[in-house]
Amino acid sequence: MGIKEFYSGVSPSTIVPSTATPPTRLSHFTIADYAVCVLLLVLSLAIGLFYARQGRGQNTVRHFLLANRSMGFLPVALSLLATFQSAVALLGVPGEIYRSGTEYWFLGCSYFLGLLVPAHIFIPIFYRLNISSAYEYLELRFSKAVRLCGTLTFIFQMVIYMGVVLYAPALALNAVTGFHLWGSVLALGIVCTIYTSLGGLKAVIWTDVFQTVVMLLGQLAVVIVGAAKVGGLGRVWDVASQHDHISGIDLNPDPFVRHTFWTLSFGGVFMMLSLYGVNQAQVQRYLSSRNEKTAILSCYAVFPCQQVVLCIGCLIGLVMFVYYLDHPLAPEQAEVSSDQMVLYFVMDILGELPGLPGLFVACLFSGSLSTISSAFNSLATVTIEDLIRPHFPEISEKRATLISKVLGVAYGVVCLGMAYVSSLMGPVLQAAISIFGMVGGPLLGLFCLGIFFPCANSAGAVVGLLAGLIMAFWIGIGSMVSSMTSSTVLPPHNGTGFLSHRNTTVVTMTTLMPSAVSRPTGLQRFYNLSYLWYSAHNSTTVIVVGLLVSLLTGGTRRQPPNPRTIYPVLPRLFAFLPRSCWDCLPCQGYSEEVSYKTDKVPEKISNGKLTGCGEEEVVVVVPEQGHIQGDHGHAFILHETSL
Repeated sequence: MGIKEFYSGVSPSTIVPSTATPPTRLSHFTIADYAVCVLLLVLSLAIGLFYARQGRGQNTVRHFLLANRSMGFLPVALSLLATFQSAVALLGVPGEIYRSGTEYWFLGCSYFLGLLVPAHIFIPIFYRLNISSAYEYLELRFSKAVRLCGTLTFIFQMVIYMGVVLYAPALALNAVTGFHLWGSVLALGIVCTIYTSLGGLKAVIWTDVFQTVVMLLGQLAVVIVGAAKVGGLGRVWDVASQHDHISGIDLNPDPFVRHTFWTLSFGGVFMMLSLYGVNQAQVQRYLSSRNEKTAILSCYAVFPCQQVVLCIGCLIGLVMFVYYLDHPLAPEQAEVSSDQMVLYFVMDILGELPGLPGLFVACLFSGSLSTISSAFNSLATVTIEDLIRPHFPEISEKRATLISKVLGVAYGVVCLGMAYVSSLMGPVLQAAISIFGMVGGPLLGLFCLGIFFPCANSAGAVVGLLAGLIMAFWIGIGSMVSSMTSSTVLPPHNGTGFLSHRNTTVVTMTTLMPSAVSRPTGLQRFYNLSYLWYSAHNSTTVIVVGLLVSLLTGGTRRQPPNPRTIYPVLPRLFAFLPRSCWDCLPCQGYSEEVSYKTDKVPEKISNGKLTGCGEEEVVVVVPEQGHIQGDHGHAFILHETSL
């Protein structure tokens, strides 16, 4: 399952063979439409070049990868929104509503906790540790080995997905509008590589802001024109209600039912946490804020933005449903996938208005650009901070910045290469997309293990992560194999299926309706776990296995964790215990007196030194495995820093 589908609730994309040639459309792209698309690319490139020129002479990694921690809350919030609002989601959400009704809208209930927890737990810890990469936290909390495992897992996750998110929407556009497939792939990839590698994070954030505006305008154009053609939004609601397309609250607690209120509202919380809590692309934006309060405020500002985007996507799906009730589809049109249905709908209602189809395609391009640029930037960051600088600490800031820019270009080439590979993968593409979602849950579990459980140690973290990944791949691949071996006419219960056709290749980002056949049992039923519970299930596996291994290996008695890496939930729960009982717990050394809440910021570890945010440097001997220790005779050096 891909990042946009996994985190927005849209089921996975698949490349499938198609028997029917796509129906011929009366509307085609005009010069005005192409001009709008080219203008988007030119303006995105111009923003990147502007910030590249503005940042000339500021050759530090802090400036290039963290925008010198100077960003305000609004651009950061819009960038957070754009990062995971890809073209796949822009097509998938209306397609889901068109096929299945508005039940998916209840995913919005998960946004509250999914953003509140990162704002008050993850952001304060990451920001006050003065880190650049989220995986630096893993070394401060556990060890270098855990940091390396987390970094390599993230790189694998992003590299697999980059080409898919670039190629899949381009393929759908080509099938419906005749938009040149590889022309759009190359244009997006090259433009994104240039402004990301030259302008750094500041350019990425401000282009995200611009692209967010374009996405909203494109979607609003579809809603306004479409609603006008079917008699207004009032009629849309009435007709959808009459045809049972306005869903009620389904309180069925069964986790094997694809969409229920509990699945969307609570299963979605874990997906939001893995996205907005520990994903490097988002953490990097929090860390670019001018202070901690701004970072928290940006997280709060995302909440209404997410709700607006969700509602607009739902409205497009409802308008499309009513429009095709009034204008029935031809039999060959009814066979196409939901994502293509959205594009056909756009061409049907906007085709007579030159420039507006181009605006919607520019909206899709914006979704792809924002996602890919975030991938490039975050990959460059973790590569330089987690893989290169720890082994070559003598690298100067100027050279490290140059290496970061080269890495941005290198990952751009990798992205184009992965797009080409995606075109050859056939049905295997679903596995590539699913890998992204499979990895998100275990990484969330790894960070939660460190943040909430002081007794967890390095051995538990490594074994727990491996157990979570094994469980994730078992369920994910088992679900795909199960769906491939089942009948092509009867889609699987969790909505991940294939449509059987003959001649052409099309992308389906559709969510199929559950079959009315008897429900599977045994492992088949296990494989039909709702995709919205994947993150919760896999992260819980990491935590349970990690705690068991930690307790079996002595916990953290011999090496207490850095107090600033712990959110003191368990210490507060155990505070009522007498001192004699506390001394028996396998998490000795934790002291809330020196916790993440203090206004003092610990120094960054660099080759046995603690380097501060300011001009000073404090040199100490760092204990084994790079930990800065707390009480019980261990050194814990702090440096006053203004936030």
